[in-house]
Amino acid sequence: MQFFWAFVIGGVICVIGQLLIDLTSYKFTPAHVLVTFVSAGVVISALGLYQPLVNLAGAGATVPLTGFGHLLAQGAINGVKQHGLLGAFSGGISAAAAGITAAVVFGYLAALTFRPRG
Repeated sequence: MQFFWAFVIGGVICVIGQLLIDLTSYKFTPAHVLVTFVSAGVVISALGLYQPLVNLAGAGATVPLTGFGHLLAQGAINGVKQHGLLGAFSGGISAAAAGITAAVVFGYLAALTFRPRG
């Protein structure tokens, strides 16, 4: 059942992004969607509403960009609890460091492995 909810919730998040691109009079670009989704993930997480979605959908809620915003918000909240105000700045980066590092390393490996066609 968890696979079902991951598919449904992840799909709904993607559909919202596609609708923002297709139906808004102000033309949303993928960059606008990225910023909107990460910011929405931070706000929804700060309100305490994103964790129940993560508990229900698992990777369907943590893999999309809103999940990255949730990770940043939770890292900042935990950083403040541990280190005070300075933790608000360092906590989000510490929480997301492994994912960011993996993206850079795998992107670099892909660039070394494959040749672009142009």
